[in-house]
Amino acid sequence: MLRQRIMAALAALAVTGVLAVVLPTSSASAESCAAAWSSSAVYTGGMTASYNGHNWSAKWWTQNERPGTADVWADKGTCGGTTPPTGNCNHPNWAAGTWYVAGSIVKYTDGRYYIAEHDNPGYDPVISTWYWDPYTCGTTPPTDPPTSGFVVSQAQFNQMFPNRNPFYTYSGLTAALSAYPGFAKTGSDTVRKQEAAAFLANVNHETGGLVHIVEQNTANYPHYCDASQPYGCPAGQAAYYGRGPIQLSWNFNYKAAGDALGINLLGNPYLVQNDAAVAWKTALWYWNTQNGPGTMTAHNAMVNGHGFGQTIRSINGSLECDGRNPAQVQSRINAYQSFTQILGTTPGNNLSC
Repeated sequence: MLRQRIMAALAALAVTGVLAVVLPTSSASAESCAAAWSSSAVYTGGMTASYNGHNWSAKWWTQNERPGTADVWADKGTCGGTTPPTGNCNHPNWAAGTWYVAGSIVKYTDGRYYIAEHDNPGYDPVISTWYWDPYTCGTTPPTDPPTSGFVVSQAQFNQMFPNRNPFYTYSGLTAALSAYPGFAKTGSDTVRKQEAAAFLANVNHETGGLVHIVEQNTANYPHYCDASQPYGCPAGQAAYYGRGPIQLSWNFNYKAAGDALGINLLGNPYLVQNDAAVAWKTALWYWNTQNGPGTMTAHNAMVNGHGFGQTIRSINGSLECDGRNPAQVQSRINAYQSFTQILGTTPGNNLSC
């Protein structure tokens, strides 16, 4: 009887051993892909979406945070039998002005690969994110860049600017932060959030909610060349109009900002309207280094407790403060209060100028 039990156990082990070899080859098909991820859709915890051949599960509320680049998404593995290609990647380098049809794959200047989601005439993959998606190429895809540590998440940024121009990318903003590492990283968590909210509230006012890239009144364009400056206006009499998040204008401001940032903005002011990171850097340059019509920089106003009102004075105080245009001041204050609420902090004192 004992012998029969031993023989039965051995037989069972033999069958299990066979199954261990056979089963994986009979269950190799990947799970079906969930509905494709959409940048405009809102996902809450537990909802799934497919992106780049993988299924992803949202850990919490999110919108327009791309799977694979944000911690909110958990990778649930490949789906639909699609896996990233192996071997060397021989895709061409991206070239501005080249026509790309949907499905084209290029290698961008940052060493990463992008696939055209829609036909386009060579738009920049980092700026024109509606036309391009990141693409995993080869067995060792490029390492994701480190997180910025910015106190405003991409979802919060999108909530603040629901109608923004696609030019004003969140990635462009976070890429610009390295130019002024003290911005929104000085003081307590409350102070950091207040400074970020103050900056974005003023930006909101200057650009109509991040809608306008350039000054809308073209009749003003020829008036921003101060010919008395020794360097003149090499890009042309009408080339120094307002551009970017804080509407940088005048040849001397383009010269000063360019010198500070190591970019020839005097010779090529159009970079401010064509490169999102450069545009954000000029806004941060003004915020962190210029008193304007005020007595302190907007950065110092926020980190030293002088209040949001002093940031208005530094940006446009000569036209708005001291009762000159209270409606414009209130517009900035309203945006600031809204943004601090989104960031979960208080606005502090001294809101007006």
